[in-house]
Amino acid sequence: MPKMNIKKGDKVQVLSGKDKGAQGEVLRAMPAEGKVVVEGVAMVKRHTKPTQANQQGGIVEREAAIDVSNVMLICPACGKATRVGHAVNADGKKFRVCKKCGEQF
Repeated sequence: MPKMNIKKGDKVQVLSGKDKGAQGEVLRAMPAEGKVVVEGVAMVKRHTKPTQANQQGGIVEREAAIDVSNVMLICPACGKATRVGHAVNADGKKFRVCKKCGEQF
């Protein structure tokens, strides 16, 4: 199981693949699979049958999961794509640290 430094709601930049360079918010993080779903990235078409909830059916376009190694967190303080460090404050609470500017988030 890979270590996940990225959480739901984080802003990330895609490093590789067809959407390289794209930025978006993490909609879902799946630590067990080592994947994330990023808003507007890796769009796929799903053919759905009509159901009680969706009377129409048809082709629905939605985001697919991509590997967490293919995205990099964007620091909220400096706005750059950065690696993530970890630190512990005086009362024992663990937090993430930007490796570029040193700001905690």
